[in-house]
This record gives sequence, C-alpha cells and structure tokens, in this order.
Amino acid sequence: MTTVDPAPTTLEPAPPAPMRLRELVFGAARAAAVRAAVRLGVADALGDTPRTVEELAAAVETEPGTLRRLLRALVGQGVFEERPDGTFAHTEMSRLLREDDPHSLRYIALWCTEPWTWDVWPKLDEAVRSGRGVFQDVYGKEFFPYLNEDAPESAYVFNRAMTTSSRQSAQDVADLLDLTGVSSVADIGGGQGHVLASLLERHPDLHGTLLDLPGVVENADPRLREGGSLASRVRIVPGDCRESIPVEADVYVIKNILEWDDDSTRRALANVRKAARPGARVVVIENLVDDTPSMRFTTAMDLLLLLNVGGAKHTRQSLVDRLTEAGLLIGEIRPVNAYLHAFECTVPA
Repeated sequence: MTTVDPAPTTLEPAPPAPMRLRELVFGAARAAAVRAAVRLGVADALGDTPRTVEELAAAVETEPGTLRRLLRALVGQGVFEERPDGTFAHTEMSRLLREDDPHSLRYIALWCTEPWTWDVWPKLDEAVRSGRGVFQDVYGKEFFPYLNEDAPESAYVFNRAMTTSSRQSAQDVADLLDLTGVSSVADIGGGQGHVLASLLERHPDLHGTLLDLPGVVENADPRLREGGSLASRVRIVPGDCRESIPVEADVYVIKNILEWDDDSTRRALANVRKAARPGARVVVIENLVDDTPSMRFTTAMDLLLLLNVGGAKHTRQSLVDRLTEAGLLIGEIRPVNAYLHAFECTVPA
C-alpha cells in the first residue's frame, strides 16, 4: 500500500489563548459581517477612491451610524481599511467581495453563510456523536432536494459559488496537466465543464466528454453546447458517476467530487476503474484537510460536509487509500494551486 508522510500542521503564532478563544466563539459575528457587506453591496459601492461612511451609506441605502459599526468590525479583520481622515478604502480582501473582480469570492462568501448553515452548525455535536449528517433531521429532506425544491435563492447562490470556484481553478488545472499525445479526456462529475473547456482550448486536437447529472449538464458552459466554439469536440453525457460511467478516454479528470460518504466514493472510483482501459490516466483533484496553507478553510468545509451530506474532505493518506482500494496505481501527488492537489494515477494492465 502506498503511504505518504503527514503534512506539517503548524500555523502562524496565535494570539494569547484567552483572546483567541474569545475570537473563536465570536466567529459567527465575523461571518455575518462579511455576509451583510456582500448583501448590502458595500464593496461594489466603493471604487478606487476612498469614500466617507455617509457617502457609502447613501449609496447602499443604510444608516451611516450602523454602517460605520459594520465597517469597523470588518476593518479589524483586514476587510476594508479606514484612513486617518475617516474615509474607507479597499483592501486586497474587500476587493474579492466585488461582483466584477476577476477573483471574486462574493458567492463563496454568501454560500458559506446561507440561512440553512445557521440552523445546522449548532447541531455539530450531534453529527460528531452519530457520525452522520443532520440536515435531514432539521429540514425533513436531504440536502440537494431541499436546496432545489424549497430554497431557490440558496440554490442560485450555490450554483454561482460552484461556478466561480470551478472557473478560477480551471486554468490552474490546464496549466498543470501535461496532455502531450493525449487524444481524449473525460471530466467526470465535471459540473458545467469549465475545466474541460480550459483543457480543450489549450489543446486544439483534444476531444472531451463531460459527465454529470442531467440538471447540471443542461447548463453546461456555452462553449461546450451546440453552437459553442468547442462543441464539435465535445460529447455531453447526462449521468451519475456513482451508478455508471459509459465513457472511454485516455485521461479521466475527477475534481472535488469524492467528498460523499465512503460507499458513494468507492462506487464512483470503481466505475472509473471499470470504464477505463489499461494504461489510462486518472487525475483526482481535491482539497486536503492536512494541507497546512489552506487547512483552516478545508477543515471548516470538512465539518460543513459532515453536517449537510454526511461527507468528508480527505487527508493525503485517506485519498491514497481510496485510490489504492480501487486498483489504481498512484504516481505523483502535486499541488495545483494554494488549496488543491492532483493525484496522478494510472489503470494497471
């Protein structure tokens, strides 16, 4: 069995323990402040020129006094800057809340603070005790049926957040993968196909297949759909990779979908193994909870996955174990960017 050394988990020096604990238990206030700023449109109203709180309040239709209190809380976290003359200006973080920023995290910020999250977080002890998600206990439905049937605004935010995340990492994946000599690639559970589109644009002779649920692929990237610039080199296949993968390709890309319960993850990998011919490459791309630079984010997402779908983020070793169990031969494990790693695998003869 392949093993990997655990990643170091040392973080930057923390403030004194009593203050750090106080900050931790008030974490909801910081998250709520970011959400409020996004929903009010404060970052969008603030351009390159610093503005007074009165000017901002008029632009976003709030009371100046309470907006100042919100901004004060955010300034303390590095979101916005208060100048000596009392005006407010952007910081690197606050610009990420703008709709028009090319690296915008606006919808990620909304998604992580959607109304349902406030209902399930207090039940984390129950999820830890039982080892299963609690979403259905709270809402009477599983997570995705609830989202699509009862919470259209949250579903919209989710889709925008996933699209944002996929678009931002798609170019990094295209930069990483060497597809020299490859004629076909399959993006399994590939969402709207942003990674696939980036790969096809990079390699003009490449053909690709996008497989995901019917309701997902019907909204595929316009470049991939009929009439799109890449449509002649693409096949779109509606399906569930946990049930079957009717796709043969030289390279299979599996990005950020092996976060379900163990049974679903094993079924998906087994189906890839069945579909792929000997010698085919399987590239699995995931966030890792033992990746020090991003572990504060990934460990929090790991707990949210437990709450809403009973899923989990992987450690390096747990993903190595799953891939080995599926009969894949693991080669290099490489960083894609600051928060993703690619596991390069091949299908044995």
